[in-house]
Amino acid sequence: MATQELYIRNATETEARGPFSPQQIADLAEAGQVTAETLTYDATTEQWVALNTNPELMAIVFPEKKKLSLKAKEIKTLNKTDENAKPITVNDMLDAAEGRTDDTKDKSDPEIAMARAAKIGLIGGTVTLVAAAAGEILPGANALMSGDAAKLMAQPLVFLGLVDVGFAVMLGLGMSSLYQFVRFRAALGLGLTGFIFYAQGQPMQLIAVAAGSAGLYLCTVFVNLIPAIIAALAGVGGMGYFAWLMIAT
Repeated sequence: MATQELYIRNATETEARGPFSPQQIADLAEAGQVTAETLTYDATTEQWVALNTNPELMAIVFPEKKKLSLKAKEIKTLNKTDENAKPITVNDMLDAAEGRTDDTKDKSDPEIAMARAAKIGLIGGTVTLVAAAAGEILPGANALMSGDAAKLMAQPLVFLGLVDVGFAVMLGLGMSSLYQFVRFRAALGLGLTGFIFYAQGQPMQLIAVAAGSAGLYLCTVFVNLIPAIIAALAGVGGMGYFAWLMIAT
């Protein structure tokens, strides 16, 4: 436990800080930066848990203070004070741990970068589904509002749009466990809409849907920052252009 490297964050934060040793976390707690409700990353369960659920760590970070009676004793230190040296603050420690100083900028934690990429993929997938739903539902809005089965059958993309709305809402709530279903929707949607636009001789809609579907699929796959950004841009751009084409025509 003494040599363990830990990551921490508050419940309201999305980015982790670390790595810290237990003693460094105890120093942060002494400075008021850490509480018993602060979340720590448990590598065994791959979950964020409150610090107070780990008795061993709590004993280090918040030790019981014992009353001791000590005789005053003069202590001579061998360290020499450097008047030009700047004191190290808690913020300096946090910046160093997160790779934001000159000495540590090349030692940033890859898990934090992966978490950022996953967040970008989640947001990109959500916006892509919203744009796709707009392009699928709005042209057939009158048929949907009328409830006429015959009119709805003439607008099959409306049903796919309703599915996309449901997926967008759930991804917006952070339900990344649906990624396997989103991948299936991306592949199935590309096949269905691709066939419709190919049969109708609409190549621009076909290209836009292909780019958007590929981006949507890859948003659920990539865990590296640059590929995740590219996938999100492809998904949002492709489906956004598809929606514009469908509404404009």
